[in-house]
Amino acid sequence: MSRDDLERFLEMLPNEPAELVREDGHFKELGLDIGDYQCADTVVDLLMEHPKLMQRPVVVRGNRAVIARPSELVEELL
Repeated sequence: MSRDDLERFLEMLPNEPAELVREDGHFKELGLDIGDYQCADTVVDLLMEHPKLMQRPVVVRGNRAVIARPSELVEELL
C-alpha cells in the first residue's frame, strides 16, 4: 500500500486518524503510545513503517470508506 493510498483512506473515513491504527499486542511490543498518533501525518508514517498495525478491513465505495469492524458498518456504505 502506498502513502497516497493511506492518505486517501484517511480523507474518506469518518473516523479520527488514530482509529486506523490497531492497538494490539504488536503495537504494545513496539512500545508505542496511541497519543503520539492522532494526526493523519503521524498515522501514515506509522503505518508505512508497520503496515501490520492497520485496522482491517477497510471498505471503500465511491469517495467514502469505513473500517468494517464490526462488519455491520459496511451497511452504511450500501
